[in-house]
Amino acid sequence: MQKYLLIAIGGALGSIARYWVGVTVASRMGTKFQYGTFVINITACVIIGFSLTLLSKRAEINPAWRFLIPIGFIGAYSTFSTYEWETFSTLRTGAFFMALLYAISSLVFGLIAVWGGSMLAEVI
Repeated sequence: MQKYLLIAIGGALGSIARYWVGVTVASRMGTKFQYGTFVINITACVIIGFSLTLLSKRAEINPAWRFLIPIGFIGAYSTFSTYEWETFSTLRTGAFFMALLYAISSLVFGLIAVWGGSMLAEVI
């Protein structure tokens, strides 16, 4: 039960942080380019890379932090970082083709899915 509570707390904080960072960056830099989302995605990549590497290298760190930070906080803050981490992890194993396949197919099928969802909403 504790892990679900930690995920929920992290998720709440991540959602709030995503909104705050997005609004703050957009108000300062404008909305012609998606600066807010870009900053969120890049900072999430730094945080997930740091936290998952640190948690795997330091046995003395309580594994419950994995539920709070990379799963809860980052999960709500940005799922882009998970996509990047999984691609990076696959590259680390030497499976370059699988990493490329995952990265490209996620991008292409994700765009197709967004288009399909948008088209479905248009006809309803």
